[in-house]
Amino acid sequence: MSKTTVPEIRARKGGDKIRMITAYDTPTARIADRAGADMILVGDSVANVVLGHSDTLAVDVDVMVHHAAAVMRAEPDALVIGDMPWMSFHVSPEQTVINAARFVREAGVGAVKIEGGRKRLPVIGAVLDAEIPVMGHLGLTPQSVNVMGGYRVQGKEAEAAHELISDARALADAGVFSIVLEGVPDRVAQLVTEEIAVPTIGIGAGATCDGQVLVIHDVLGLGGGGYRPKFVRPYASLADEAVEAVGRFFSDVQSGNFPSGDETYHMSDEAFDALETLIRSDDLSDS
Repeated sequence: MSKTTVPEIRARKGGDKIRMITAYDTPTARIADRAGADMILVGDSVANVVLGHSDTLAVDVDVMVHHAAAVMRAEPDALVIGDMPWMSFHVSPEQTVINAARFVREAGVGAVKIEGGRKRLPVIGAVLDAEIPVMGHLGLTPQSVNVMGGYRVQGKEAEAAHELISDARALADAGVFSIVLEGVPDRVAQLVTEEIAVPTIGIGAGATCDGQVLVIHDVLGLGGGGYRPKFVRPYASLADEAVEAVGRFFSDVQSGNFPSGDETYHMSDEAFDALETLIRSDDLSDS
């Protein structure tokens, strides 16, 4: 396969559904790419999913670039998008461009994602002017958790839905190549998808979006925090399988069944005899 490009994703509007997944390291990026991902998002949700924080606000640009570079080392054919974390695009357009450029220069990603609507237009425009493609993100934007009062579905009332649609139009007109719609009622997501000329990627936004995204740990059943959002569908239970596998390893250690002879490095009899001779010589010289 050839590497997926931003123009190719934009051209998928209204066509074959776009397959996107969130991953944070080389092994999971390899899995995603082998499975046929069109896009891999290196999400700031690494804070919750991998690093154990309660929200996404704990990670900075250094952390995100570190994980984005790990994903890129898998050499995926998928388009990789780096998620710009909280406070990386809130100070000024100039600082936003510097931070976005780090994702491209240091990690090698093909695009960045920026949360928020019309108030983000100045920084989005600056990043686009720097020739860095931008993916938008509307609806439940996790970096706004404190303003929203938690992770709550957005756009449930008419006025709020209208604002969301207006934001989507503005982002599309500004030049983003796609927009993530998270935690949005399905009919609102459908209206947005029909209104704008760039693809929408849904996560908790119904089936009418141009594509869908989930976190790879959720797809594989590698979570463990107890809480599972309504929109998550696990396709495996690898956490349970992993616990069972590690438990069998511990049992074999305790029984002496691990390691076996085949799993052990050996010295030849001749070399061992020579070693014993050297040891005996040491003992004689010490006495």
